[in-house]
Amino acid sequence: MDIRIGIKDSPREIAFDSAQTAQEIESAVIAALGAGHLTLDDAKGRRYLVPSAQIAYVEIGSETTRKIGFVA
Repeated sequence: MDIRIGIKDSPREIAFDSAQTAQEIESAVIAALGAGHLTLDDAKGRRYLVPSAQIAYVEIGSETTRKIGFVA
């Protein structure tokens, strides 16, 4: 699942692939709005912690498909 998180007052965004489903990510984002911070894991095992007050938007993309071509 492709995830993009926009941060307030920052021109850059956080972008990563996650093994979680779209429903799990949506539930985590909704829970984070009241909890104070958003916690998500990417497909490589890294964890992202974002203060919910700084979240401008969360874009949940399509599920990752097999890429065609050379893989490094």
